[in-house]
Amino acid sequence: MEEEQITAARTRVGWIGTGVMGSAMCARVQAAGYHVTIYARTPAKISALCLNGAASVESPRAVGERSDVVFTIVSNPSDVRQVILGTDGVLSGLAPGGILVDMTSSQPSLAREIFEQATAKGCDSVDAPVSGGDRGAENGTLAILAGGRRETVAKLEPLFRCMGSATYLGPPGSGQTCKLANQITVAGSQCGLSEGLVFARKVGLDVRKYLSAISGGAAGSKVMELVGERIIERDFATGGPVKYMAKDLGMALEEGEKREVSLPGSALLEQLYVSLKANGGGELGLPSFITAFERLNNLSSPLPTNK
Repeated sequence: MEEEQITAARTRVGWIGTGVMGSAMCARVQAAGYHVTIYARTPAKISALCLNGAASVESPRAVGERSDVVFTIVSNPSDVRQVILGTDGVLSGLAPGGILVDMTSSQPSLAREIFEQATAKGCDSVDAPVSGGDRGAENGTLAILAGGRRETVAKLEPLFRCMGSATYLGPPGSGQTCKLANQITVAGSQCGLSEGLVFARKVGLDVRKYLSAISGGAAGSKVMELVGERIIERDFATGGPVKYMAKDLGMALEEGEKREVSLPGSALLEQLYVSLKANGGGELGLPSFITAFERLNNLSSPLPTNK
């Protein structure tokens, strides 16, 4: 018998995780015509999604009971474990044949554990963290980094296409491993961007002209495109919270130690992000990373915009 394909007409979608990223991603799945069942600890956060037809339920288990495919994008690995593998978690309610898709930035080892427990119940799982920030979530242009069974990732393509473009990386845990490498790269790019801006400001350059001048050369990057203007405008409210980058780099260092991979740059950057948290900036967006370098250089006033 041919395996049933995923379509808006017959596939029930579950969703857990309605922060800035999750809400925008879920809304795009809804806009494609899928019926969505949502669990949220704070019902007010899902009011707009419910107005558009989503059903709100009282537990992760209830999401599993009413869904064929369940997406999770929560804060930390401990949250992932609770909402998926907990006593009242999604897997306890998901029927055989159901698929779990965890899009949280989490631990590769936990992704493999979820896959094993899902398989034991006759279900399946994919670890599919994302890159692209709040703008990517809103515009449906996220890079989706997928690990698991190749055929399952291919089957999920109609849903992934609502949110961005998926790349199959390999067996369970590969998506999370790729996301850790991604965060190492993003943090390094942001370090260079921030230090360059602080240097330009200290030596008296017009920082807006500076960014414009270098953006088309070797220094140009997606990170510059996404956060460069936000840094100059002091828009620190968006771009993904600092606390999550600190978490991701911490996980990368843990994984590196297990695999005997030396990551000296990541160790320094993780401490700089932790310093932002220590100064009360954990909830600020990634453009605020520049303030760590401003403090080191006795710069506290806003960057000049020179419009």
